[in-house]
Amino acid sequence: MPDLAFQIEGAQAIPYAAAPTLALKLRITDTASQPIHTLSLNCQVQIEPTRRRYAGEEQKKLRDLFGEPERWSRTVRSLLWMNVNLSVPAFTDTVLVDLQLPCSFDFNVAATKYFHALEGGEVPLCVLFSGTVFYRGEEGALQVAQVPWNREANYRLSAATWKEMMDLYYPNSAWLCLERDVFDRLYQFKVSQGIPTWEQVLDRLMASEQKNEVTV
Repeated sequence: MPDLAFQIEGAQAIPYAAAPTLALKLRITDTASQPIHTLSLNCQVQIEPTRRRYAGEEQKKLRDLFGEPERWSRTVRSLLWMNVNLSVPAFTDTVLVDLQLPCSFDFNVAATKYFHALEGGEVPLCVLFSGTVFYRGEEGALQVAQVPWNREANYRLSAATWKEMMDLYYPNSAWLCLERDVFDRLYQFKVSQGIPTWEQVLDRLMASEQKNEVTV
């Protein structure tokens, strides 16, 4: 029966994909050396924020996610980043495959807020594996086994890798998802004031708010 071990050996952004995508270089090793016919994996990718330190500016940006730093001992927990499936072709002993992670730049998503807040360093990841392995038995018959639930791999992803990927797909920009009625009001304001760009709309509104604060 196969005895699978998992290790992540690197990560890189995939250029020119339909959406921002990271590829984790996943090494799969069968210590039992059974001929693997195919492997169907379910991969749960988690971010483990407690496994790194945060500078002062990072703490400010992470308030939106974890609250005030003095409460972090209660509020900072592992973040579920995504669940992805991976089909691994036939191999014997070991194989290196790309575990592709489609990434969002939506600031309503907790993982996006987390990555954006980081000034540098590494992002501690934990990938949990489950699934089904089809292999050849001693007599050549095809057999089926489940991947044990305790299989996982840890990796420290460079925060710069994520930022460089987003700069590749969204150079010098970011985007927000708004409810339709909020967008309609914002659009009416843009048209009524004759403001040509969305950046100028937001600058106008923020300047107006700051002026009101000073007046008060």
